[in-house]
Amino acid sequence: MSHPTSTAVSRTNSGGYKTSGGTLYVSKPYRSKSSKTLRALITFAPRKSHFDSTNELSGENEFRGFFSLFWISIFIFTVRVYVRGIESNGRPLNLAFATMFSQDLLTLAISDAVLVLSTSLCVPFAFALHKRWINYYWTGLVLQHIYQTAVLVAAITWTFNRKWPWVQSGFLTLHSLVMIMKMHSYMSVNGHLQQSEMQSELVLRKLRRATDSVGGWEAALRDAKVHQMEAKAAVDIGVLSPEGTPIAGTPNVPEDSTSSYTDVATANALRRRLAEVSQTTEGNISVAKIQTGKTSETHTDTHFVPHGLVDHPDEQISELAREYSDLQSELTSLGPLHVTWPNNITLENFVIYQLMPTLVYELEYPRTERIRTIYVFEKTAATFGTFALLYTVTETFILPYTPTYNSSILRLLLDLALPFMIAYLLLFFIIFECICNAFAELSFFADRQFYEDWVSSRWNSTSWDEFSRKWNKPVHTFLLRHVYAPTVSGYGVSKTRAMFLTFLLSACVHELVMVIVTKKFRFYLFVLQIVQLPMIFISRIPAVKRNRLLGNIVFWLGLYAGFPLLCVAYVAY
Repeated sequence: MSHPTSTAVSRTNSGGYKTSGGTLYVSKPYRSKSSKTLRALITFAPRKSHFDSTNELSGENEFRGFFSLFWISIFIFTVRVYVRGIESNGRPLNLAFATMFSQDLLTLAISDAVLVLSTSLCVPFAFALHKRWINYYWTGLVLQHIYQTAVLVAAITWTFNRKWPWVQSGFLTLHSLVMIMKMHSYMSVNGHLQQSEMQSELVLRKLRRATDSVGGWEAALRDAKVHQMEAKAAVDIGVLSPEGTPIAGTPNVPEDSTSSYTDVATANALRRRLAEVSQTTEGNISVAKIQTGKTSETHTDTHFVPHGLVDHPDEQISELAREYSDLQSELTSLGPLHVTWPNNITLENFVIYQLMPTLVYELEYPRTERIRTIYVFEKTAATFGTFALLYTVTETFILPYTPTYNSSILRLLLDLALPFMIAYLLLFFIIFECICNAFAELSFFADRQFYEDWVSSRWNSTSWDEFSRKWNKPVHTFLLRHVYAPTVSGYGVSKTRAMFLTFLLSACVHELVMVIVTKKFRFYLFVLQIVQLPMIFISRIPAVKRNRLLGNIVFWLGLYAGFPLLCVAYVAY
């Protein structure tokens, strides 16, 4: 079954659709040359960050000058703040905020190191799966969730016991959630591959038994080779025509990308969601319509050799051989290194995965050839420089206006709306442009689309649905891959209910962070996130969707008001 994609999206030479870009390329279900079983590809493609100085597309954008204007303006504004501080107090800043967030800094660093080291237990877990000491379904799955829960509870308990200020509490909690998502993806993928290996062994035993009726294993292989040669000769002389045969062949994928197989149910759930997003946003997310049919020589999956019995004249033997080849192909990445499970289960592989700024585990990722020292220095300097600006805005224009119970909400909105927005943009830049790119460079990770395009997507959002997908691509990809798609494919839940459950989980996690940071149970952020759901459906009404300017204005006004309102709600009430 084909699924419609937005006509607003233009075709690329890689066999996909050129849009503002998405993290995942998901092919339509296809049949390989060696199997009648439908499957699909999920592909990581190498991409540059939008602010990378070597990114040709961003350099050609007609609005690129506004990026320079923003930083020049912020710099002039900051210098003005420093000069006024020296004139009035004899120093640029009073550093009260620095004293607060540097409290117990050594303990925080040690705690974070222990957190990161604790994730290494994933490796012996995966090794136990490989050795069949435990079965992923259901012993391994239960152990996995107990482990993840224990890490989260330990981090929260430690945070409360230390009585840290909100900066330290928020940092350790957020980093704990990142580590848990990474662990979940690593253990889930290895668990799935264990099941694929076990299933392939079962099919192989059936295949061996089936060959007993035709003279045994060796005789079956000889018959298959003869039948293959006869079929090839018939095609060569034109007795058999390829016309009308089913679509077959590994889909084309973008150059230098890496891919993994997935079952059709999961792939369909992913593609429906991505296609739906593409339609509702006029193509502002990448949906790879990777072609099926004839495969170019440069992209053919040449490393995988199907089992010799796929060409056996006996239909039962041929079908079992195809199924076995299909399962075996899931255990090997598509290149260029062709990593095969369980060869990926090493401490080195896990450490590299931990360094990579992605929350979704794969056997192999697109890689860069070298570390650019100047690039790492540039991102490091940008991190500290931007943090200095963030610190200035926070200490000068946010903390002095900390709300109280008797404060005027309207006045607080006027005082805090712009400083909070500037602080949000600076924090966004530090995390997704500086830190993520620096770790990507150090780990040779080539897929660097951590957020959508500065002009045509991220900053032109017209709904909260669009915004939630585009500002944080790593988390969105994790939720799409490990929450939304499995809910649809594994439990038969409708797309609407799956979206609600995904939003519900996200809202609960966000509120958990606020509870830890503020030490209060208020559920303000939870309610605001859940309220987004009816707003999403309203934004999809054709009359509303057509007025994109109004939608963008409403979005920005909501974002401007949201930060100070949350601050007032959690601090004063």
